[in-house]
Amino acid sequence: MGARQIWGRVACAAGLLAVGLPETWAQPAKSPQEVYTCIDRQGRRITSDRPIAECTDREQRVLDHTGTERRRLGPTLTEHERAAQEVQRRREAEERARIAEERRRERVLMARYPDEATHQAERDAAIDQVEEVIVVAHKRIQALKAERRRLDQELEFYRGDTNKAPVKLQRQFADNDRDIAEQQRFLTMQDLEKRRIHQRFDAELAQLRQLWAAQRASSQQWGPSPIAAPPQK
Repeated sequence: MGARQIWGRVACAAGLLAVGLPETWAQPAKSPQEVYTCIDRQGRRITSDRPIAECTDREQRVLDHTGTERRRLGPTLTEHERAAQEVQRRREAEERARIAEERRRERVLMARYPDEATHQAERDAAIDQVEEVIVVAHKRIQALKAERRRLDQELEFYRGDTNKAPVKLQRQFADNDRDIAEQQRFLTMQDLEKRRIHQRFDAELAQLRQLWAAQRASSQQWGPSPIAAPPQK
């Protein structure tokens, strides 16, 4: 049924209601400002001056008095459907935020490392810092080993048996062993730190090479900005 037929039926019904009513009541009925229309699950077209209960599970068209569609009402969701829709909406928002943050980090990375030489220079500086610490640790170990040789010489007086040595000397041996082991653990940690630094810079370099390539491709596509020719005299 078309919109004009709908409005015709509404006007006809208003005229019938006016028959036999007192003169004060027999006024022309005002046409509704909006008409709702839809096709229900049985395939019937339904119209009403308010949202249609039979079509809460489907879309409804809202027409004005000229039959022009003003808007559409989406299906009414169940509580479970609304919860699922909210979860989906949050996931989409989180994904958009993740992508935006990734793009921001790419811009920061490109600004920090405009070329591979700059990136390599910072890698070398980071490794040099670790190497300096490793050199200090090796010197500390050499000093501890020299101290150990002195303790061994002192222990010869007790025939090399620490159990016969004074408590003070025994404590010095224990402290020396503990300090050397601690420095060895520290060196192991620094080797792991060097490996971590190389892994980080390797991952950055792989990403940067892709970004640099995309930047070059974009520059080649658009080309340099044209320079205006000087005006002829």
